[in-house]
Amino acid sequence: MNTSPPPTLRILSLGAGVQSTALLLLACEDVIPPFHAAIFADTGWEPKAVYEHLDRLADYAARHGIPVHRVSGGNIRNDALDPAHRFASMPLFVRNPDGSDGMARRQCTSEYKLKPIKQKTRELLGYVHPTPVPKGVYVETAIGISLDEIGRARDSDVRYMRNVFPLLDLKWTRRDCERYLRKRGWSAEKSACIGCPFHGNRQWRQLRDESPAEWADAVAFDAAIRNGSARANPQGQDLRGSMYLHRARVPLDEAPIDKVSRSEWLEDNQPSLDDFYHGEDLERAEQGDPDGCSPWTCRSGEAVA
Repeated sequence: MNTSPPPTLRILSLGAGVQSTALLLLACEDVIPPFHAAIFADTGWEPKAVYEHLDRLADYAARHGIPVHRVSGGNIRNDALDPAHRFASMPLFVRNPDGSDGMARRQCTSEYKLKPIKQKTRELLGYVHPTPVPKGVYVETAIGISLDEIGRARDSDVRYMRNVFPLLDLKWTRRDCERYLRKRGWSAEKSACIGCPFHGNRQWRQLRDESPAEWADAVAFDAAIRNGSARANPQGQDLRGSMYLHRARVPLDEAPIDKVSRSEWLEDNQPSLDDFYHGEDLERAEQGDPDGCSPWTCRSGEAVA
């Protein structure tokens, strides 16, 4: 028999991607229990299309009694380039001094998404840090993990938040969510920073061809982070390698982002694609992370609790 107290609040962790958008609309339609609030963690560097989608979502949710709170841990782009700011490592692709390849640690999700979400959750509960949250007081946090990514579902690492996964209860996949959104006249962009290293070539092409200003911004950022941490460099710390946004580890505006087969590439007398991708699956390079970088379900790298 379950004797645990009911949740004090029910909150949606809103990444503004396909799955979390579907969850918010399902709650508005009373298909799933309503939320007291939704929380969107803003890195300050989302594409314009994501902010426009979020504005529409927030307006729709407000009409159904669900406020959407936007929280922020700072502007990830500005912070990364600020020598005075502590650098929260992004998962940049690295060419090491010895010519080997590596990848920087991923701290950005924890710093710019999970941390501000937890702070807002405590605020909504009425126990701002360092005030302890009493035992038995907790938020039920709905997370948009669908059936095709069930391996990402896990418990919260803090006592005052208990994760639930309504899409798993519904046995919905990402495609089910997409169909549901289309029938209601909605669509959702992948929520990820303009310069997210987990973009696939398809996302990079879309940025270049449809959002030239944002593409130029990403190209400029890519050049600016070539030597890594803006804070470490003036302090004389040893350069640990060259940093890149694109997995090919070449400047973004030189990266092979146009979709071609190996044979087509070689017909143009280009270097082998394997020279860029080192045996990686070209389809993975094309598609990138399928869900963008939602707070809890970024597939690339180690899962973030």
